[in-house]
This record gives sequence, structure tokens and C-alpha cells, in this order.
Amino acid sequence: MGLETKLVQKMGQSLLMTPQLQQAIKLLQLGRLEYKEAIERELLENPMLEEVREEAEGLGAPSPDPDSNVSPTVTAPLSSGGAEDQQSSLPQTEPKSDWEDYYDSFTDYEGSASAKGITQYDDRQPPEVVATISESLEQHLLEQVRMYDFSMRDSVIAQNIAGNLTRDGLLECSVEEIAAMCNCPIEDVAAVADVMRFFDPIGACTANLRECLITQLEARGLANGLESRIISFHTEKLERRKFDAIAKAEGVTLEEIAAAMNIIRSLEPRPGRQFSGDAVRYVIPDAYIQKIGDEWVVVLNEDGLPKIRVNPFYSSMLKAPSGDAASHKAYFTERLRAASWLIKSIHQRQQTIYRVTESIMKFQVNFLENGVEGLRPLVLKDVAEDIGMHESTVSRVTSEKYVHTPRGVFELKFFFTSGIKTDGGSDISSSAVKDRIKAIIAAESPQNPVSDQHIVDVLKQEKIDIARRTVAKYRETLGIPPSSHRKQYF
Repeated sequence: MGLETKLVQKMGQSLLMTPQLQQAIKLLQLGRLEYKEAIERELLENPMLEEVREEAEGLGAPSPDPDSNVSPTVTAPLSSGGAEDQQSSLPQTEPKSDWEDYYDSFTDYEGSASAKGITQYDDRQPPEVVATISESLEQHLLEQVRMYDFSMRDSVIAQNIAGNLTRDGLLECSVEEIAAMCNCPIEDVAAVADVMRFFDPIGACTANLRECLITQLEARGLANGLESRIISFHTEKLERRKFDAIAKAEGVTLEEIAAAMNIIRSLEPRPGRQFSGDAVRYVIPDAYIQKIGDEWVVVLNEDGLPKIRVNPFYSSMLKAPSGDAASHKAYFTERLRAASWLIKSIHQRQQTIYRVTESIMKFQVNFLENGVEGLRPLVLKDVAEDIGMHESTVSRVTSEKYVHTPRGVFELKFFFTSGIKTDGGSDISSSAVKDRIKAIIAAESPQNPVSDQHIVDVLKQEKIDIARRTVAKYRETLGIPPSSHRKQYF
């Protein structure tokens, strides 16, 4: 068979995602902050868009029909199916349509892009939150280095020590490595580190946990006390909580061991903890749930989000039959198309979030009434079938979207939980089981903590059939140590 190059025509079907559809999907899955940044970026790049100021609302925008429940700019939300259904729900523009017809078809988009009829809510939290920039551990130590009477060479060594610490504040490289970096004797590095370990926070710039705790004891004047000997020589017994063996080895009573343990517990094993925490993330809900009468009502939160419309000045210039505007109609046509697609995408995002949130709350109404114990097992498929959307669309909507309920602020994904069978044949949410495990452990005696098997027996009495390994997994997820580590001997 010979090899040759030739042109061949084939007919086939394939799914293509237009740029407009990609934009709609991207806006749908963005969190509130990223969504706001995307809209502000479009306002800068597209001259056909303008932001509607609060004082200007209602002056240039068309009024909605009083008999209608939606604004004239709201389109149908994303419907069932994946990309195919979303693409079919978006408008299709004829590429060779007449300009006047094309312009007239988008006159409705001069209105604001806010959702009408569901924007008033009196109990909202203000969106303005001032975030402060926290000081890092390295910066905190360098401030003290500049205030200390170090020589020029010792200052360079101190800067290298401060720049080579872990998040916990301990040295992540050896003294020999720092000496090699500074091209100086090891003794000089050790001397500077010995000074810096007493800087605030005390215990930082040390080589390991043992040295960190010993440094804190030295600062308290307990360098030669029982606490120091326990940390120096009985670490393994301390980890295994063999206090009798420690008392026998040191020749002291259990009461003295108890007093020493109280002091050891007050030490900070991670001196860099206060500087290593991530920046505080302030969550602004995308929707609010409020009970009005006997019904739970979903209200979208649009506070702080820009409201946009097509700029009437530029759009009116495009109707001019001649002049500079007529020579740039191709560019403005493309910009007008992009602006209209963006506004449609915004409305689709708003309505989709509303419908998904409303459906979730319909399934989880017992949670709104009774709290976490009222959660029922729920999967994406249940919500998708209820509102006639594809599971992928529901997944995008619930990502990084938050809702304010009388029980607190939760991510929408919180309401999707697996189920555990009960003796009665019904299912109970795994989140409700975790909350029950947490309550059982909270009520235990510190001297006699409950075991995982005891928790299993208690849950079985409540007709919740669960394995011990599942209890252990849930307990670890909650960050609760096993009973042997929770027991208090003194």
C-alpha cells in the first residue's frame, strides 16, 4: 500500500464549546471574590459596558414589567444536561444579520444586571472587611536582630538563621550548613543561634523540639528542675504516658510528676505557630435563608457586586449612518456581542445559584429546623434531577459558594453527605453521626474516656449500625485523639 497525501472530506458530529459558552461555565464556577474580579476586568476591557452606580439606578435603565416576576434582562437559567444543554440555552446570533436588527435585539441589555425581585434583605452582613497583613516570623526576628548589639558578621549569620526556619520556628538546616553559607566558623553560628533562641518567641531558632522546650524552661529559671530532666531523659516514657516509670527513675512521687507535667503542658512546642497561620479568610455568603411565616425563602446576596449594563452613549453612536462611529462598526459590533453575552451569563449564574440553593434547602429543611442532626443523605444527582440540570452544573454551582442560614454560614457542598443505615431501615447523614460522636466524647470523664467500641455500643442503642473502624475514621476526621491520649492521669 503506497503512501500519499490527499484531501478527504468527512461528515461527523462533535461537541464544540464556543468562547461564549466557556465564559458562562467559567463564571458559574467562580467564587464570589473571583467573580467580582472577573466582572471588574470586563468593565475595564470592554468600552460597551458600564457600571450602574447606586445613585444612577433607575435613571437610564428601562423599568421592568410590573406584572412580571423577572427583569426584562433575565434569561432562562442553565437547564439539564452538560455543555450541550447549556450551549442550546444560550442565544445564537446570525452572523450576517442587518445591523439595525442586530442592535435592536440587544436594547434590553441596557438594564442593570442585578436580579430583580430578590435583592432586598435587611439582615445582611456588610461586605466591607478590612484584612490586615500579618508579620512573618522571619520579619519579627529580624526586627530584634537590628535592635541587638550584633557585629556586622554576626548580623549576616542571624539573617541566615532567621531565613532558614520551618513554619514551627525550628531550624530546617544544620549549623554546619549555615556556617558554609556564611563562610564562617561553626562556633560563631552556634553562638548567634544560642542568643536568638531567647528572642521572642522563646524557643525559636533551635534545632529540635527537645531543645525548644528546654530553652523555654531556662527562660523560666527551671533549667535544672524536674521538668527539664523529664524532657531530656524520659521522652519515650513521656510519649507512652508511663508516669509511674518516670517517678521511679527520678525517685519522686506521682504528685511531683503531676506538678511537673502541668508546667510542661504550658510550654509551646511550636513557637512559630502564631506567625505561621494562614491569612484569615472572610466568607461573604452568596445567598441567605430566611424563614417568613411557615416558609423558608432563598435570597441572593448582591451587595458589593458591580451591576453592569450596555453603555447607552456608545450604543447610540452606532446608529449614526456616517462619521467615525460608522467606520468602527465592526469593532463595536464585536464588543456589543461580548457585552450582551456577559450580561446573559451573569443572569444565568444568578438564577442557577438560586435554583440550586432552593433545591438543597428543600431537601435539608430538617437541618434548618433542628440543626446538624436533621441533615439527610444527599448527592448531586438528587438536586440535578429535582431542578432538571446536569450533575456537573450542580457541582460547579456548589463549589466555593456559601449560604447564610439560621444555623450558621456553610458551603453548599456541606449539605451533600453520605448515608449510614439505621436499624429502622432509614438513612442518617454521616455529618449527623460525626456530630453525635463529638457530643459523646465531649460528655466523657477526663479520667475515664470512652473507647471507640463504647461509642459503637452507644450508637447501636440509638439504632445506628456502624463499625468500630468507621467510628475511628470519623474521630480522626474531627481531630480527636484516641482514648489513651485523652486520658488525664492527674
